[in-house]
Amino acid sequence: MAKSIGSRNANLLRLVEERALSKKVEGKKVEEEHEEQQETVLPYLPKDCMLKILIRLPLQSLSSTKFVCKPWYNMITSDNFVDVHFRRSESVLIFQKPVVSRTPTSYQPEKSNTFSVEASLQPRPSYSSIFDNRVKRKFYIQFMEFKGGKIETERYNLCCLGKIRATCNGLILLDNDLKKGGLIVMNPVTRKLIALPAGTICRPHNESFGFALNEVTGDYKVVHLFRDELGYVSCETLNLGTRKWREVNGPAFGVFGWFGYRPISAIGALHWVPQINHSDCIVSMEVNSEKFQTISLPKSCTTHDGIVEMGGFLCFVAHDYQELNIDIWILKGLCNEAWTKYHRITRSVIDMVPHFCLRISGDMVFRRDEDGSFYAYDFTHKVMTKIEREKGWFPSSISCLPHVNSLVSWEKRQNVCD
Repeated sequence: MAKSIGSRNANLLRLVEERALSKKVEGKKVEEEHEEQQETVLPYLPKDCMLKILIRLPLQSLSSTKFVCKPWYNMITSDNFVDVHFRRSESVLIFQKPVVSRTPTSYQPEKSNTFSVEASLQPRPSYSSIFDNRVKRKFYIQFMEFKGGKIETERYNLCCLGKIRATCNGLILLDNDLKKGGLIVMNPVTRKLIALPAGTICRPHNESFGFALNEVTGDYKVVHLFRDELGYVSCETLNLGTRKWREVNGPAFGVFGWFGYRPISAIGALHWVPQINHSDCIVSMEVNSEKFQTISLPKSCTTHDGIVEMGGFLCFVAHDYQELNIDIWILKGLCNEAWTKYHRITRSVIDMVPHFCLRISGDMVFRRDEDGSFYAYDFTHKVMTKIEREKGWFPSSISCLPHVNSLVSWEKRQNVCD
């Protein structure tokens, strides 16, 4: 009896020792694995260093990188990051490539990786659209980059039915084909969008849309100029924060003769050239006060002249057809400011139409009426260079709008980076 009890105790002791030894071995193995993991983990980087690394990633990478972890998401979506990224981004030209399509599935993308603006607003076709057999024109939204004297065309993998009316800081203003007179504001990079209510409905050749940031309040504003039945030019504005149209006093009677020139946003206002030829002034609306005024030009604006934004200022580009020169004038403010001659381009071609200025390099981009080719003028070296472009289909000058690929949103966020 005593022998069996002693044998049982010995077996129990041996079992305890074996289990303790196995736990010791397992603990050592876990500790070694933990040390190996620590060796492979990246060292801690300060927030400013991480921001400088992330800010240099392409936009396509940023859209997926922000989901790696919560700190990165907060950093990439913060106002500070979006602002720094925006200030580093070069200008592009955004345009729409048309493709004929037939309803009821005209707003459904042909490819699985293509984002449809209308399908995102109305995932299922409405009852009326099922029996609508009209042929509609669908657009693929693309953009042109100007790099090293060449034009590179890139895609957003976006399609829509409405036309782009205006752009501002990376946001675009689109017609809403699902609602007559409605509009859509969208960031083509983040694919975030919002539908706006319909304003006053009128014919396209009798209206003009402007899109600008109110730098006083930080809100984005849509401006709609249109000619009413009595021939008066009226105006209504919509703040994206409230999404309500508001009637404001329009420009003086008889000033506007044509709405074909898109407005330019600069020095806190939107500016229109009101006549198709021989305009002696421009019409300006201060974005914050919503008041109109006319500003005299240094000389009459003719067919190949125009206004562009350059470095935050308003720039008037005028041709001297006798001397074959192009004079560039600058206006730095609305109050008590005068036009000053900034530069002269000598021995130029007479049909060079100013299109826009590159934000980072500062070059001014022209487009020739004769063949639609692009030229860039370097102010530092005083050289006009033709920009090479790829062969094939190319958009008209009217459909190309200056744009910036950015992460900007119309919604205000906190600067959260933790």
